[in-house]
Amino acid sequence: MRLSRYFLPVLKETPADATIASHRYMLRAGMIKQNSAGIYTWLPLGHRVLKKIEQIVREEQNKAGAIEMLMPTIQSADLWRETGRYDAYGPEMLRITDRHDREMLFGPTNEDMITDVFRSFVRSYKDLPKMLYHIQWKFRDETRPRFGVMRGREFLMKDTYSFDLTKEDAVKSYNKMFTAYLNTFARLGIKAVPMKADTGPIGGDLSHEFVILAESGESEVFCHRDLVEMAPPGDVDFDGDLSHIFDERTSLYAATEEMHDAEEFAKIPEDKQLSARGIEVGHIFYFGDKYSAPMNATVMDSNGKPQNVMMGSYGIGVSRLVGGIIEACHDENGIVWPKSVSPFGVGIINLNLKDEDCGIAATDFYEKCQAAGLDPLYDDSNDRGGVKFSRMDLIGLPYQVVIGPRGLKEGIVEVKDRATGERQNLSPDAALNLLIEAFA
Repeated sequence: MRLSRYFLPVLKETPADATIASHRYMLRAGMIKQNSAGIYTWLPLGHRVLKKIEQIVREEQNKAGAIEMLMPTIQSADLWRETGRYDAYGPEMLRITDRHDREMLFGPTNEDMITDVFRSFVRSYKDLPKMLYHIQWKFRDETRPRFGVMRGREFLMKDTYSFDLTKEDAVKSYNKMFTAYLNTFARLGIKAVPMKADTGPIGGDLSHEFVILAESGESEVFCHRDLVEMAPPGDVDFDGDLSHIFDERTSLYAATEEMHDAEEFAKIPEDKQLSARGIEVGHIFYFGDKYSAPMNATVMDSNGKPQNVMMGSYGIGVSRLVGGIIEACHDENGIVWPKSVSPFGVGIINLNLKDEDCGIAATDFYEKCQAAGLDPLYDDSNDRGGVKFSRMDLIGLPYQVVIGPRGLKEGIVEVKDRATGERQNLSPDAALNLLIEAFA
């Protein structure tokens, strides 16, 4: 993409109400525009990141055996009344009526609706287990929406729901999602620690939050230091027994502020104790028949008797992750994107648009990057060099290639690694090979 043809409304000044890094940089880098409190338009740069995160989440869900579908944003109040949640949920739910005075709501979550889908079509234990998911926009009318997309009112969520005959089987589904989440966050370039958590209004008796450590985190978290450095499970057999992965992670102490046990934490060697601020980016629950019982979501077991299905719910905040990744990956100059979610792979800077040789060399390098699948952003603007450097640092692409008249006379271009700041002077061909290898 040529910058001259792109829409990148970068801001020079930081808006006064942006108090954390992700909010500041998303506004300044032209990723989002606020429409009202907690509601944002996703501009092209932000949308590219959002879709990359969404795709990684989707791929890892598919590997785990979950099946994608799509449920509506508007739900009937009748379903929520069946479970008793319509009146209990609180003012965060946006309640509306249609022209026929039928009570509706803008879905904050989908347990009730997915249970209705399941009970409408599944009758036998032979059809279990099932895991269904969707990626959809949600709305919760936060009292104080703040921190940009980190605590907005409208947000994009991935929700998976599991259906099993017994609790034992349901725990196997839980372990699948637990494992899939570890792999998902590793692919996104962040370290997310699973922590024992409160189930909240969704209910249940088994729950873990996946938390990334960041100074701007809203709550305090406590864990064993070794959990932060554990490698992801990687390629596993999702049809096999994954309890060892769950056991390995949960054998070490990790808890959110609500579930923290100071006495248990004190048993950890002092050099292994870690207390920090954390950002929740995923939450998984097992809640048994909390929804299947009141909604009569049953299947016939092997003896021909109806059994309530045992359910679990597994959420990832896709739009929240954009902010969360920035909180974990930034410096004083801007964002530092992990390669897997960067809006573009490499930024090409032409230092002198009036120099014919620079133009030819920059265009040639740009086209070769395109052919190699490196997804380049070519800054062909008339701005001064300093402006171009600052803009590239702000938007945080993993690599920058600087092409100028002085370097070309010596047959070299400069390659900058955004994460380390390392600069190398290489021939254009060597620079291209370095980039291809980096993204292999």
